[in-house]
Amino acid sequence: MSTQKSSPARSTVTALTERPSADVVVIGAGINGIATFRDLALNGVDVVLVERDDYVAGASAASSHMVHGGIRYLENGEFRLVQESVHERNALLRLAPHYVRPLRTTIPIFSTFSSLLSAPLKFVGVKGGAKKERGALIIKVGLTIYDTFSRDGGRVPRHQFRGAAASRRELPKLRDDVKWTATYYDASMHDPERLALDVLNDGLAAGSHARAANYVEAFGMSDSGAVQMRDVVSGEEFEIAAKLVVNASGPWTDETNDALGQPSQFMGGTKGSHIVLDHPELLEACNGREIFFEFTDGRIVLIYPLKGRVLVGTTDLAHDISQPIRCTEEEVDYFFDLVKHVFPTIDVNRSQIVFRFSGVRPLPRQDADSTGQISRDYRIERGERGGVPVLSLVGGKWTTFRALGENLADEVLTALGRSRSVSTDGRLIGGAVGYPTTDAARSTWLQKHGAVIGRDRAATLLDRYGTSAEPLIERIASGDDTSLASAPAYSRLELQHLVETEQVVRLVDVVLRRTSMGFTGAVTSAVLDELADVVGEVLGWDEAQRRAERAAAAEYLAEHHGVEVDHPQEAR
Repeated sequence: MSTQKSSPARSTVTALTERPSADVVVIGAGINGIATFRDLALNGVDVVLVERDDYVAGASAASSHMVHGGIRYLENGEFRLVQESVHERNALLRLAPHYVRPLRTTIPIFSTFSSLLSAPLKFVGVKGGAKKERGALIIKVGLTIYDTFSRDGGRVPRHQFRGAAASRRELPKLRDDVKWTATYYDASMHDPERLALDVLNDGLAAGSHARAANYVEAFGMSDSGAVQMRDVVSGEEFEIAAKLVVNASGPWTDETNDALGQPSQFMGGTKGSHIVLDHPELLEACNGREIFFEFTDGRIVLIYPLKGRVLVGTTDLAHDISQPIRCTEEEVDYFFDLVKHVFPTIDVNRSQIVFRFSGVRPLPRQDADSTGQISRDYRIERGERGGVPVLSLVGGKWTTFRALGENLADEVLTALGRSRSVSTDGRLIGGAVGYPTTDAARSTWLQKHGAVIGRDRAATLLDRYGTSAEPLIERIASGDDTSLASAPAYSRLELQHLVETEQVVRLVDVVLRRTSMGFTGAVTSAVLDELADVVGEVLGWDEAQRRAERAAAAEYLAEHHGVEVDHPQEAR
């Protein structure tokens, strides 16, 4: 996506060009690159993070909004990954309670003994026959094992089984032939992009030795090992000399290595798509919990109430990373079928889709019987260019970002001959510092800040930003907090604050990653008009550039997310 006119020089880029060297350059600002950056920054490493798009605009933006222990990894025998995932899930409930919260999850079960023989064979690597839905006994065994991992930290209750009658009382829209439901707890991540920004800001707050810039592309390495970079906005090219390079480009890791002059074939990612529905009946049918189940093709899928909408996903399809990443009409049909599979009386159609998105999981290249059997674990590959070590991250997922960042940082510290001085294990993230986690503490916080801006407004900002809302509340106390005419959930001053403090470069950054407007289907033609004026005023865009950014955002939403803001009657 481009606009007709370049923005003025950015301070984040200037910070790189004025001091064109670093101990470490991290390429790729998805959640794993950001986590690695934060860990290194907290340990005093002179580190630079660059991202050719916006922060968490790639694979990290296409998650199912869950922090989960990976119960289905048990079937592949990935016990280490399950143990780490559960530990990190429990930790994030403590370390990021403003964005990560317990998620009640229910599995509808339609048989008792199905897969009783094939599941153990799959566990030991023997290919089975026709795919069958897992029965109650197999699910019971899996959840019992899962509970033993979940004891770590004691953050979630044990699973429960309910018979048909009790299941129908809780979920009356379920299929008539439901035999059981199994309910357990994982965790939701209602604003992954904002959580990533908190992780990023933790790193930046460590000091001037930590620098990060979005919309900066690493397009090569010189013979001496300096990383060649380009400001995507202005076209300016420059180099950063580094002692070590970390390639955290996710599914584009091989492409990045090719550009760096170190060809690789590490990646074999799969595409996962989702749709977001404005569907009150389906929302009510979920009864406040995620519905998580095995579809007829053996794929584990979900129906997940979130932000007053319903998220439905996900697919798991082999994908060539050089090709466009889109949620196709065939995938939409698949999602409608899976809703019907558990809620047969609920009608779903395309007019109810307010947003769709798709991403490629950064999975390792691997021969497997099915895409679902490709390992979700991660590893670090080592290489070298011009005498400079290049560490490539292969794999990784949202749930384990903190542990992954720490493990990758340990590799970097060892290569630099340095020792760790700070651990992120147990360290609160961003707006979790001082966050009220009890009703009494929340009431006290709201009483204090509500006296300044009103209790309801304070509650909205606390839920939106955690305690990182406090500087914004101070601005509101002495400014004009008038709501946007087109999007009254946000104020002009609030958006100005986001643009000024969160490295906003494009209009679409605000729509998709600094706010939830895109996800919830709140973007209209009028919203884009008003946002272009607010963002343009802060960034110094003239009228022509405001129009260009607005047009580019509308085009991006239509092409990538199926949102036709200029033709609302044709949207969705």
